[in-house]
Amino acid sequence: MPWYLQVKFVHLFMVAMWSFSTAVAYRNFIIPAFRAWQREPDNTAAMARRNEFMERFDKGAILEHAAFPITLLSGLLMVWLAGWSWQDLNWLSMKLGIVLIIFVPIEIVDYYISHLGGNKRKIRATGDSARYEAMTRFHWQFFRVTTPLIIVFVPLVFYLAVTKPV
Repeated sequence: MPWYLQVKFVHLFMVAMWSFSTAVAYRNFIIPAFRAWQREPDNTAAMARRNEFMERFDKGAILEHAAFPITLLSGLLMVWLAGWSWQDLNWLSMKLGIVLIIFVPIEIVDYYISHLGGNKRKIRATGDSARYEAMTRFHWQFFRVTTPLIIVFVPLVFYLAVTKPV
């Protein structure tokens, strides 16, 4: 399998970048900022901190969002190079199912709210404070829904990839 190990290296590096690049910022900045704002929703300093951290988080998510498509492409390239079948019910089909059903939809929404129509810095520049607040709250709800999924399914995908149990 020429190039397989090189592609696997790229794949693993991109998976690590995708899955862990925003974890520290989320845990140590986003969560405390939102909780402080929720305790005191009329506190302008808490709201300003929440907004600043969200805008910085959107910008920081560029690493995650650059790594995800490379992860997908390198994974598919590994399947092709190794000649694996995804038609059988095995570790690969389970892993690809999780990626397609859980991760791809999450990332599509995440791309939108971080870089496209939901980017808080771009919305702030338009002066549309109602949309800014709506997208900030939507992003927080998105985190609350997707974080448990990420906590469960990222380690599961790692487990399937490493142990290849079935």
